[in-house]
Amino acid sequence: MEMISIERELKENSYPGRGIIVGRSADGTKAVTAYFIMGRSSNSRNRIFVEDGKGIRTQAFDPSKLEDPSLIIYAPVRVLGNKTIVTNGDQTDTIYECMDKQMTFEQALRTREFEPDAPNYTPRISAVMHIEDGEYNYAMSILKSNNGSPDSCNRYTFAYNNCPAGEGHFLSTYMHDGNPLPSFEGEPKLLAIPDNMDAFTNLLWESLNEDNKVSLFVRYIDIATGAYESKIVNKNGK
Repeated sequence: MEMISIERELKENSYPGRGIIVGRSADGTKAVTAYFIMGRSSNSRNRIFVEDGKGIRTQAFDPSKLEDPSLIIYAPVRVLGNKTIVTNGDQTDTIYECMDKQMTFEQALRTREFEPDAPNYTPRISAVMHIEDGEYNYAMSILKSNNGSPDSCNRYTFAYNNCPAGEGHFLSTYMHDGNPLPSFEGEPKLLAIPDNMDAFTNLLWESLNEDNKVSLFVRYIDIATGAYESKIVNKNGK
């Protein structure tokens, strides 16, 4: 698979929607994830990321302007032991609760489907990172309507074992802007993951469309120790 430039990928797409990146730093020592949200409506744009224990949650920037919280207020990142879960909706909680009962990532997601936001039927995108005894693996998932039809849910899981240093994968909800919004197609896209968290955060944030970007979260986890560093960037309140 050809490696994309994530900078070009984001700069040339005004609305990929929500996106997850998972991979391994170039020096091989860090498990890396990033999650961003964008918005076209005032309700979607009225959000920030805030820390919530070892994870994060979305929160209304101006609670008085919050219209419908059902699909925009959730915990994108939760940590269950040596697993870090990253998603674009409340399926984070589903994965957390099911995996806590010894179910697999795929089994958990079989209980869910795309979002009920006709006519877009926004895909649910998810990832789980697993670090144990110096080994690091991850999986990514997308739950989609069947070519825009809500009658069927298509479920795809991509598992990455022993991810090479400096490589990662990118999955977003949409291919690009449109009406209705076209769901992401194909495998997660291969991209380079650098060592410097601050530089990677800045690259991603500056590459996202200025009008539509809302919030960005980036985390680097030490594979040997489990210690992590995180960054949150919010357009609101800057």
